[in-house]
Amino acid sequence: MQKLVAVTGATGFIGHRLINKLASDGWTIKALTRKKKENTNAIQWINGDLGNLSALADLTQDISAIVHCAGAVRGRSFDEFVHTNVDGTENLLHIATERNQRPRFLFISSLAARQPDLSWYAQSKHLAEQQIINHSTDLPWTIFRPTAVYGPGDEELKPLFKATRKGLLPVVGKPNNRFGLIHVDDLVAAIQIWLNTEAPCNDIFELDDGMPNGYSFESLASLAQEVWKKPVRCIKIPHSFIKNVAILNLWLARIFNYSPMLTPGKVKELQHSDWVCDNTPLMHALPGWKPRVHLHESLPLII
Repeated sequence: MQKLVAVTGATGFIGHRLINKLASDGWTIKALTRKKKENTNAIQWINGDLGNLSALADLTQDISAIVHCAGAVRGRSFDEFVHTNVDGTENLLHIATERNQRPRFLFISSLAARQPDLSWYAQSKHLAEQQIINHSTDLPWTIFRPTAVYGPGDEELKPLFKATRKGLLPVVGKPNNRFGLIHVDDLVAAIQIWLNTEAPCNDIFELDDGMPNGYSFESLASLAQEVWKKPVRCIKIPHSFIKNVAILNLWLARIFNYSPMLTPGKVKELQHSDWVCDNTPLMHALPGWKPRVHLHESLPLII
């Protein structure tokens, strides 16, 4: 099997970790970047973005597989999410299939796509998935829906984990809401095994770290207490407060032209009662993969 893979989102948290692992595994990588970077023996950087069809043509030339990690997680409007997550995915699919190469296509989506009604982000990820499924006759595809990903280089969950070291755990929603987590190395390992598995698996797979029934804020506080050897208190953030902060943040983002993370839709995601995965279908599809990194072991290493 030709070990030449195209990767989008290669400069992001997951993508950066992925390309380094793939390079050490003997893959040659063509990676998309907005900023000029020096090529290495294993990595060829292609300048451009998901709206640059010429760059996408260079990216997908002669490759055997595409790992599509790029995506917008912040935005001031639904259109901003659509532009990157939906239109960008359609551009990549169009370019990848126009030469009849039929490369294998792996989309790193999000568990949020399971509930597209909650937020602009969730809806855009769901629509991007539909774009891929609509191209099912053109190329073999697989969709991964990881839950919240953490690990070295993560800037989204790190503040939450750092707060536990200070003895506090902010709670948005009910303390007993369930959610999953997955270490970036377990997600990358699943991608590596997918790349090395020639059997087609056209399906959507959810994945987390395998914690039975996931975590709750209460169980996460207990785990943090064991790790840090000090009490960790759950601090409930009132719904009206976080909702109004999100509305204000969105309003200010539109005035001062920045892309906000905390929006009313993100609050709905955070308050959702069930973000737990079932790894069983993916473990059947990719023999040899199972989550190996446990939060209580990795937590001290990521703070």
